[in-house]
Amino acid sequence: MFSAHTVICGAGILGLTIARELIKSGCDDIIVFDKESAPGMHASGRNSGVLHAGIYYDPGTLKAKMCLEGNRRMQVYCEEKGLPLFKSGKVIVARTEEELDTLDELERRATANGGTVEMIDEAQLAELEPNAKTVQRALYSPNTAVVNPKRVVNAIHHELETSGKVRFFFDTRFTGAGRNRVRTTQGDIGYSLFINAAGAYSDKIAHAFGIGEEYCLLPFKGIYHKLKKPAADSINGSIYPVPNIKNPFLGVHFTRSVHGDVYVGPTAIPAFGRENYGILKGLDSEFLSILFHDLTMFLGNEKFRQVALEEPRKYFFKYFFNDAAKLVKTISPDDFISTSKAGIRPQLVNTKTKELVMDFVVKRHNNSVHILNSISPAFTSSMYFAELTIKEFINNIY
Repeated sequence: MFSAHTVICGAGILGLTIARELIKSGCDDIIVFDKESAPGMHASGRNSGVLHAGIYYDPGTLKAKMCLEGNRRMQVYCEEKGLPLFKSGKVIVARTEEELDTLDELERRATANGGTVEMIDEAQLAELEPNAKTVQRALYSPNTAVVNPKRVVNAIHHELETSGKVRFFFDTRFTGAGRNRVRTTQGDIGYSLFINAAGAYSDKIAHAFGIGEEYCLLPFKGIYHKLKKPAADSINGSIYPVPNIKNPFLGVHFTRSVHGDVYVGPTAIPAFGRENYGILKGLDSEFLSILFHDLTMFLGNEKFRQVALEEPRKYFFKYFFNDAAKLVKTISPDDFISTSKAGIRPQLVNTKTKELVMDFVVKRHNNSVHILNSISPAFTSSMYFAELTIKEFINNIY
């Protein structure tokens, strides 16, 4: 049997940053295991790379508390390590007059969270993003930036691996929990402290510990298209719509990457597998269970029903294009090319209340800690998320 003082399930961004923070706290005996062959194979390596700037989140929530400082630390890390960093800025535009009240609410939230934003008029918007279109005014976020998420994940993995204090077990799947040990496909691993940072599977692992049984994760698929030149040259940074702030999704938007490519997306289409990146690819034995939970949410939650009725249409390019075209003055269907880029957002739902859970959720049980809703802005927040998780949930165990 293998053993370590601290065992972390999940080699995504949170598993890695928590291991990094534990080393700073003096822990020198850590195992990180993951069912994949390399770190960051799912949400951590497939996201847009946008570092958010604290705009969308209710003041007082964990997201609001962690996002801005996480953004700052991630930018510093990229600069120190020579990793790609594009200080792009972002504009949030209103598609209708009815969205202006929400735009004002976003300004209020951002200010309350300590963020830097500026309400700008159409002339100012034209200077920043000449092709962006809005009604009357837009919100400008100068501190939004973009990174290459895979490069960040690989850099932290290399840092941990060369520290001599972390052992990585890849191709190692969690199969069950015992007393101070977890069962895996590579044998049992003993621990004094166990951290569940398993992303899309964190609910299943928590349930094995008898934790968070009122929660389950439902997958939502994000698909993208890409702009070809010269249309791509008309996007300077990021152009986002005013979102429905009652839902945790931000809507299809334009993002210039660190390498100059402009991606449009993602969608938030209910998926039928935790790794259902294609139409059928990633469907497994959970298909019927996920379908049942989706149906239950569809019948019991108006917000979920709205997403489930609207988003799947975006599989068809006509609807995807129409959604994106509302954000810019000039765009043509011929400007878009297909891309294999796709991601899964594992959205936590409360099966008792039939509600989408909006905030991060961290649960402690004896000598285990479970991170259950590591959705956006988890990548942005990760370095500060790790520190606060250790301070608030781990220190007195450790």
